[in-house]
Amino acid sequence: MIDYLKNIFAFEDLRRRFLYTLLMFAIYRLGSHIPIPGVDVQALEDFFRSIQGTLFNLYDIFSGGNLSRMTVFALGVMPYISASIMMQLLTVAIPHLQRLAKEEGDYGRYKINEYTKYLTMFVAFIQSIGIAFWLQNQTSPRGFPVVPDTGILFIVVAVLTLVAGTMFLVWMGERITEKGIGNGMSLLIFAGIVAGFPNAVISLVERLRNGDLTPFAVAGALAMVIAVIIGIVYIQEAERRIPVQYPRRVVGRQEFRGGSTYLPIKINPAGVIPIIFAQSLLIIPSSVLAFIENPIAQLIHDAFNPTSVFYNFLYVVFIVFFTYFYTAVMINPVEVADNLRKGGAFVPGVRPGVETQRFLETVINRLVFVGALFLSVVAIIPLFIGLWLNVPFYFGGTTALIVVGVALDTLKQVEANLLTKKYKGYVRKRR
Repeated sequence: MIDYLKNIFAFEDLRRRFLYTLLMFAIYRLGSHIPIPGVDVQALEDFFRSIQGTLFNLYDIFSGGNLSRMTVFALGVMPYISASIMMQLLTVAIPHLQRLAKEEGDYGRYKINEYTKYLTMFVAFIQSIGIAFWLQNQTSPRGFPVVPDTGILFIVVAVLTLVAGTMFLVWMGERITEKGIGNGMSLLIFAGIVAGFPNAVISLVERLRNGDLTPFAVAGALAMVIAVIIGIVYIQEAERRIPVQYPRRVVGRQEFRGGSTYLPIKINPAGVIPIIFAQSLLIIPSSVLAFIENPIAQLIHDAFNPTSVFYNFLYVVFIVFFTYFYTAVMINPVEVADNLRKGGAFVPGVRPGVETQRFLETVINRLVFVGALFLSVVAIIPLFIGLWLNVPFYFGGTTALIVVGVALDTLKQVEANLLTKKYKGYVRKRR
């Protein structure tokens, strides 16, 4: 890591990008300590302390603690993730959006991004209304209301603040992607999760001292975290290398030598995206139903508890679905086979064209199945082991997968930038 930092600061452009990313993180953490107007902070803290171990704690992890503090960033970037999922599904179903995505180039991507932001505002608006009404009806264990002065004014201010906070985070994420290092939205989720690690470690140590946790449980939790991290790194870096042969060709008076290379396909091409997408979708119904005073709504809400069989079944289904869906968006076997054919390349033992396409589809489907199975195991098994050992959610596989996955993706982008800078410097020296 020290070598990475030295190399980053050795180049002005990378140094500027790195410092810009840190500045965005600082702004994000500053906003994470500004509560929405009209909320009694002490009563809110007592209230959330009384509901520890519920579904809200899991959501609070992904919001970086903003939900429990009810800050201006309480919704986080989850409305944008939900809107992105909806837009990708609509792009497949609606011909106009499909045409924008495939045929309109930069303009099409700009319009789809614009539609996604409008949809983000709508999702954030609905969620913020539910949160505002829900807060008005909550009291701390000591009987103090979370919102001392209830009414339409609080509803309006809270909704405007939460929606504005989400849209500001969307803007920050785009700026990090454009002017910083890594994917901005993923890094904001990463920063929110990592920000809670110190408090989680302190809480674990205190519980160990008080006798609430046994040394065996702590050792088991640490072994689980290490095993999950090793598995994540191994799977995320593993790839299937399909050999590709280029024949010797003569075009006019110019001769092109043949050669061999390979087409790398990762076991998990979708990375951490399926986990984030699945979490964001499961958050919506449970968070909305929590604000409805109805026995049926509460029954459905209880079914979405992270320890329930129904919740985890849907979780696995969504992970598998989004793994296949996102891989299909990223890798198109038809286009890959067509590009190989146009370039005169072929896979040894496979005819160019349709047979190459079918071969690639078979390989990708098998790899994606393994990747989806791995993601499901990492997301589900550590959760139940943690509950068996009475360890908080922070040490589950989902958070570890997001943190490690985003860290690996960011390091790869840093390495690519470093390689480009060094190559340009070498070319200038040769000149």
